[in-house]
Amino acid sequence: MDAARIKRLRWRTRRGTRELDALFGGWLDEAFPHADEATQQAFDELLDVQDPDLWDWVMGHAKAPRADWQAIIDDIRARHRL
Repeated sequence: MDAARIKRLRWRTRRGTRELDALFGGWLDEAFPHADEATQQAFDELLDVQDPDLWDWVMGHAKAPRADWQAIIDDIRARHRL
């Protein structure tokens, strides 16, 4: 695992709220190392999305526009029973 990439992603998982920090940081710790390269790349791109959209997706108020993003969101929701 590329330590510089993980460090950069760790910084990017710091969001505007503690809840999003915990959800996305937790996924980075628990799932990212075992994910395939396409999913890792999708996670990296997902972190470019604005916090209000991420919050709506994680809370189930809306769906992500990309299937790979939605798969990550669904995994986060399942891990935290949301």
